[in-house]
Amino acid sequence: NQPLETTSLAKVEIMALKSTITSLSLQIFIYLCIGLLIIMTYIPQIGTVKQHDFKTCDQSSFCRRNRAYADRALADPTFFSPYVVKENSVLLKDGVLSGELINTQNQHLFVFELHLLEGSISRLRINEKSPLKPRYDEVKNFALARELPNTMNYTEKPINPKDHDSLTKTSIYFGNKKQTLVVVHHSPFRIEFLVNDIPIVTLNDRGFFNFEYLRTKNQAKVNDDQTSDESNSKGTADQDEDGSWEETFNGKTDSKPNGPESIALDISFPGFGHVYGIPEHASSLSLKETRGAEGGYSEPYRLYNLDVFEYELDNPMALYGSIPFMMAHRKGVSAAVLWLNSAETWVDIVKIKEDKHGLSMLLNFGKNLPTSTHTHWISESGIVDLFVFLGPTPVDIFRQYGSLTGYTALPQYFSIAYHQCRWNYINQQDIDEVDYGFDTNEIPVDVLWLDIEHTVGKKYFTWDPEKFPDPEKMQNSLAVKGRKLVTIIDPHLKRDDDYYIYKESKELDILVKEPNGDDFAGWCWPGSSSWIDYTNPAAREWWGLQFKLDKYQGSTENLFVWNDMNEPSVFSGPEITMPKDIIHHNSWEHRNVHNVYGILLHAATAQGLINRSTIRKRPFVLSRAFYVGTQRYGAIWTGDNMAQWSHLAASSPMLLSIGISGISFAGADVGGFFGNPDIELLVRWYQTGAFQPFFRAHAHIDTKRREPWLFGEPHTTHIRNAIRERYALLPHWYTVFQHANVTGMPVIRPMFVVFPDDEETFEIEDQYFVGDSLLVKPIVTEGQTSTDIYLSNNEIYYDYFTFEPIRGSGRIKVDAPIEKIPVLLRGGSIIPRKQRIRQSSALMRLDPLTLLVGIDQKGEAKGSLYMDDGETYNYQNGDYIHRNIIYSYNKLTSTSFPINGDNTNFKKSIKDIRVERVIIIGLSRTPKKVLAYHDDSDEINNNQELTFTWGQKDVVGTGVTFTNTNDKVLVIKDPKVLIWRDWTIEIVF
Repeated sequence: NQPLETTSLAKVEIMALKSTITSLSLQIFIYLCIGLLIIMTYIPQIGTVKQHDFKTCDQSSFCRRNRAYADRALADPTFFSPYVVKENSVLLKDGVLSGELINTQNQHLFVFELHLLEGSISRLRINEKSPLKPRYDEVKNFALARELPNTMNYTEKPINPKDHDSLTKTSIYFGNKKQTLVVVHHSPFRIEFLVNDIPIVTLNDRGFFNFEYLRTKNQAKVNDDQTSDESNSKGTADQDEDGSWEETFNGKTDSKPNGPESIALDISFPGFGHVYGIPEHASSLSLKETRGAEGGYSEPYRLYNLDVFEYELDNPMALYGSIPFMMAHRKGVSAAVLWLNSAETWVDIVKIKEDKHGLSMLLNFGKNLPTSTHTHWISESGIVDLFVFLGPTPVDIFRQYGSLTGYTALPQYFSIAYHQCRWNYINQQDIDEVDYGFDTNEIPVDVLWLDIEHTVGKKYFTWDPEKFPDPEKMQNSLAVKGRKLVTIIDPHLKRDDDYYIYKESKELDILVKEPNGDDFAGWCWPGSSSWIDYTNPAAREWWGLQFKLDKYQGSTENLFVWNDMNEPSVFSGPEITMPKDIIHHNSWEHRNVHNVYGILLHAATAQGLINRSTIRKRPFVLSRAFYVGTQRYGAIWTGDNMAQWSHLAASSPMLLSIGISGISFAGADVGGFFGNPDIELLVRWYQTGAFQPFFRAHAHIDTKRREPWLFGEPHTTHIRNAIRERYALLPHWYTVFQHANVTGMPVIRPMFVVFPDDEETFEIEDQYFVGDSLLVKPIVTEGQTSTDIYLSNNEIYYDYFTFEPIRGSGRIKVDAPIEKIPVLLRGGSIIPRKQRIRQSSALMRLDPLTLLVGIDQKGEAKGSLYMDDGETYNYQNGDYIHRNIIYSYNKLTSTSFPINGDNTNFKKSIKDIRVERVIIIGLSRTPKKVLAYHDDSDEINNNQELTFTWGQKDVVGTGVTFTNTNDKVLVIKDPKVLIWRDWTIEIVF
């Protein structure tokens, strides 16, 4: 009943028909029209997001039940949580405190284990003691990089027989300095974590803990009949059976054969007014309240991977990825939790000014009341598996979280350069012309992308022979210039026995099943489709084999992969995804594994790319869906955004939230996926994207072509300069990624991470650091030519492009003409650059470096440079260099870090790369001469006197020009020091 052009897929098929109709017989044309009309009845319409396609908490029965449980608990002043520790069941052994819990309302028994882990981490696990059937507990196998060992460094606090309170709790000091105390209260069950005797995290402090035990439907009816008014008034959630055994949404019914099985727990952060994380949401960096407070939401944040077209901003609704990680921060301390559950999850947040636990005195608030944040986590199924990270600094939190879930994989060098994509480059000639366009307009690019139209009828691993007759030749032509190709490969398979991928997967019995055992069939881009069951190890292994070069016909080692639609997106399913009662490996329902489906595809694809080569090379795989641990496999992006200023602005807090939750390699579609950006918006988006970790332009099939050179001058120059600046800074970006790979630190960092004691930074989300050296403030408002940047700690900064010094604290106004994004070099930083911009990053590999040195108020600066071959895993065997570059006492020195690569083969491959220029900003005196020498050299000319300029207004490098307005800039020309050797450049005054 909708006009034909209201759906995206209809538009795609119409365009395809227009191009081929003359060659079709009338019979085939009629067949295609019928097929198109069938598809139109299933796929979602394109417009703004359709709110009615997606559930609210009230429409999700388990969320509704647990929210009501919390409301009853708060409304009844006599309420106490019915869960208590069973007497004489507690045991402390080998770093694990275990015991039994009993729900005093229904006498059901549970077991808990509190693991005290190394590195100031704790883990709480709660399950039924004797469940009717096993509850899902496999998410840890997919999300965690390793199981952390229990600490043996703990001491139980002795019981004082005269103190009655001490008889009803168990207290344990643990950690290296025994500064961390965990207190388990027995009746009611409650856990406190304290650092230096100050409460940091409390569990079940408000009594919302609720564990719906598995039962038969007959048991449920008996329990209902026996439930008294008294127990109802005390807040049992089990009494609300509406939707517990069957639930219908938008005409689609979830059979719920296991009945109610949700879990819920309140987690409080005493004295913390700000919490962050739980992506993905188009919301603020500092998370908002969700129970109707002014400026907040009335819905909880939802974690449930969904395909949401043209998503709304400032909304807690679910998007493409889910990471149930939350970080709390206040001046002096950080803490975090990971709620390890892959089922649909809702999170409520409230913030209350209160003096509970004596926080006003403990935190030196005086008469003021500190704000505490209370959260309520609700999942549809599974067990309680909660990690608590006790910091105490943001740096510690990232290290602790990364040690558990894995650090960001070190990407191939090309993948952090610029990517050009659209739905769709229509044929091989189109790719050749786009490739040529970059060359003729002197714009570098590393990757061109192909969307779903490159295949035969949306059959992945195939090439349309009319559009792409020689894909290997196409890839090889790109490879000559150091460029790559990416093709899209989605998890849905066209149900066609002539399609070898579908035929093999069907024969191997590795497809997702209906409850009756038949292969599940739904609708997606190819029409009727089936889905691989990636929870099955055999399916993942088989999937990886499909990327072998002799299996994926037309592929080369120059081809990489894009996994889209892997939430999974099912056009005919409830909420445009897979029904929850669909069956996976080992008979687990989809409701249990939903949020890990995408990461399992991502991991299998990445492993397939690793295994396809004799010499193992790092994969590049972009995924839309993500979960805990995705950072180990590749990049993600923020999904189908819109060509609007508001979406450009939203990209910063979204990427910052994703980054602090473990996934650094993330970006947003430059220009916006839906719609046609005006040229000012497009220029500003390129400038912003150049300073975000994953840098890709992408556009919908219905948009106008927007390659960077199509808009005329001066716009092409502005876009060209933004892209070229990304290439100039690739050595710095790669070094920051390597730091993320070994420390867990985000690549782009919120202000509060860099200045954790400055409370003014705690809500700043419109500016951020790349590493800890470059402060970036994107321009996200039409017509804006200046902006305010917040500076902390009265430090000195330098305008990155003009070198002008900027001093002060608070908000400082800076110019931002259309050709410039505000970027400041933090005083005390050293940035490596390459200023000879070529067609691709690979062609710049052996080019010399420029070092940009910004001196701080002490006259010092520091930085680093990391290099390896940029593609293999040889760095794990020492094939790299990592240089510690320091400016102090008028000397610039480069030495190896204590843990450094020592493989001479790699050093031979870069033996001629030198520093060709050093730019030092912030000197107060005119130098008399500059000397340079290799510290380990006996060369006659080792102590050479160098050519330099002082106070020159323009600093020009081949390819990149700084418009210098600072007359106190020293430029040292060609010091001829080699990057892999220890050297010193000395400035004599």
